[in-house]
Amino acid sequence: MEHYAGLDVPVKNSKAVGAVFGLTPRRHQSGEIDRIVGIWKCGDAIMRRLISDAAHVMMTRTIRWSWLKAWGMKIARHRGMKRAVVAVARRMAVIMHRMWADGIEFRWTNTTAAAA
Repeated sequence: MEHYAGLDVPVKNSKAVGAVFGLTPRRHQSGEIDRIVGIWKCGDAIMRRLISDAAHVMMTRTIRWSWLKAWGMKIARHRGMKRAVVAVARRMAVIMHRMWADGIEFRWTNTTAAAA
């Protein structure tokens, strides 16, 4: 088990990072009614805000396209920009955890770079 970004919460795998920062959907369930209301606001609020701001900048201000931005724009087209920003923030947290655990760099494209 690893600790992520100095948090006291252990992270078993990269998929759990979104839940640690509170970037998972919050549900209200009662009988047959199942409503997704927003995101859980548990975890480190500052880290959640920083990741959300980074995702918002990536979606709105960056000119260079990446597979992550294209994926977020597809979500924005169907679900709206606010939900897309949260989805990109959650995925960015997973990617950053994987980069931190493996010591690799972010690839802008899905193709592997040719060895020089």
